[in-house]
Amino acid sequence: MSAPNRRWLSRPPLPDPAARLFCLPYSGCGASMYRSWPAEIDGIEICPVQPPGRENRLREPAFDNYQDLAAALIEALLPLLDRPFGFFGHCASALVGYEVTVQLVREGLPLPARLFVSSQVAPHKGPHGRFLTMDEPALAEELGKLVVELGGTPRPDMIELAMDTLRVDVEANRQYRMAVPVRLPVPITALGWARDAEVPPELMADWPDCGPVDFHTLQGGHYGFIQAPPELQKLIAAGFPG
Repeated sequence: MSAPNRRWLSRPPLPDPAARLFCLPYSGCGASMYRSWPAEIDGIEICPVQPPGRENRLREPAFDNYQDLAAALIEALLPLLDRPFGFFGHCASALVGYEVTVQLVREGLPLPARLFVSSQVAPHKGPHGRFLTMDEPALAEELGKLVVELGGTPRPDMIELAMDTLRVDVEANRQYRMAVPVRLPVPITALGWARDAEVPPELMADWPDCGPVDFHTLQGGHYGFIQAPPELQKLIAAGFPG
């Protein structure tokens, strides 16, 4: 993996893991949102993805659409797709994981063993979410709440810096519309959260239009994934062959 491409991961990849799970960050956030996850789950390397426009890539412009983001991510990660791999996305980043998989199918490239989509409606049922209708003060407040969820302390200067990326991410989410979804030849695990007021699990019912799906409802709210609870880790381990 070349030096420029290594910027897409928050830490150097292991040389020989059994499998890799690429974890895509939530709107306005970076790879550090997965800092509470273990480095490995049952031999599966956890690879937090760092797109441009956030954290150590803050000076780089964020992508303003999921199609270009997915294409750049594929180019960067292709050397690492030499063994079973998967994508995990929560909320808007679940759609990024879906778009990456669509492009891998179209290009005849290696396909993920599984796509994990958490707390997001199917791509042809969106866009969905409160972020899409929030004004700037409300977005900034929500970003501060997420910083607290991640164990940090919101600082006005850092919130303002992150807001630039959040605005771009929200607009990219708003633009990702799909009248008829591409049906993937890849198993999908759709994860709802029992106390999720943002995307109640029943709103995820249309994911079978996108490929073979198994549904699971986990305990917790919208940010329940951040701590990688044991039941989520078990589903991830079970989602890979072997």
